[in-house]
Amino acid sequence: MQSHARGHLVYAATGVLAVRTDRGTSIVPANRIAWTPGGCTHQHRAHGDTDMRILFLAPSLARRIPDRPAVFLASGLAREVLLALTGPNDYDHGAPAYSRASRSRLLRVLVDELRETQEQPLHLPEPQDDRLRSIARMLSERPSDNASLPELGKTIGASSRTLSRLLRGELGMTFYEWRTQLRIYHALVLLADGHDTTQTAYACGWANPSSFIAAFTNIIGTTPGRYRASRQSTVRGA
Repeated sequence: MQSHARGHLVYAATGVLAVRTDRGTSIVPANRIAWTPGGCTHQHRAHGDTDMRILFLAPSLARRIPDRPAVFLASGLAREVLLALTGPNDYDHGAPAYSRASRSRLLRVLVDELRETQEQPLHLPEPQDDRLRSIARMLSERPSDNASLPELGKTIGASSRTLSRLLRGELGMTFYEWRTQLRIYHALVLLADGHDTTQTAYACGWANPSSFIAAFTNIIGTTPGRYRASRQSTVRGA
């Protein structure tokens, strides 16, 4: 775990990143950019062949982005600007040489692009209640487990009504939404490690590949197959 005085953007040119803070875990596949505010304790974890790019922002630019961890869609322009300002597998001090004025203009363009995109639903909030923590641990260890909320509640000694209330109050999600987000995170990790769509679907608890493809596309914005293909073409072109 670490923290920085300045906020920073992190992008996986290839692979998948998980950015963990005390508020939860942001999932960062190769078509997303994560934001971590200054002073926020965090941890990066890479999955697969990951090329991580990091850009620190001055306070004047950071003020234009939310003061909490967030994930944004990486538009084509945002991606190219971020890659231009960073070096492979390095922080922004390893970037190609730009004049101070040019760098400042590019950073403003990048922040403008992020402000134009909607935040993406790829943040897994960290439960504070011990009962929710227990369920989160069970589901993380066995994402294929299809136990219902009442069944999980019996295991930890809590009613489904109590757990539903806690989920909405603490995380702002239903149990279905929370488990789907968690499964998509595990699916991204498996795809990054080379598993195919069918293997990933069953390993993460979907009854069939088609239902997995629909859920994945709804959250990530592309099918698992296209996502894997885009990753492979990016790696070959790197």
